[in-house]
Amino acid sequence: MKNYALLVLLTFGMMFNATAMTASETVKTGVVINKVDEFVKIKSSELTPPVIEEILKQYPTSKLGGAFKNDKGEFKLIMVLKSGTRKTVYIDQYGNWFNKK
Repeated sequence: MKNYALLVLLTFGMMFNATAMTASETVKTGVVINKVDEFVKIKSSELTPPVIEEILKQYPTSKLGGAFKNDKGEFKLIMVLKSGTRKTVYIDQYGNWFNKK
């Protein structure tokens, strides 16, 4: 009878220990949150006039495959070149091209 009581207590102890470890691990990993420059899909009508002018200068035979904007006012444009390949370019709201790292 002593063995059964000891076995039951040991089982409960291991169950509570396992739940305590997973709860503490969850708290540690849930603390770190990094915000990245998220680009949100927009309509092409939301592009500024300087951006449209630069697109027409640099890519006159290409089509706009997709337009995205982040909260800094920067645009990520997916250009479909005449050959059919896609090229991702970045431009700010004033029409200045830049490279995204």
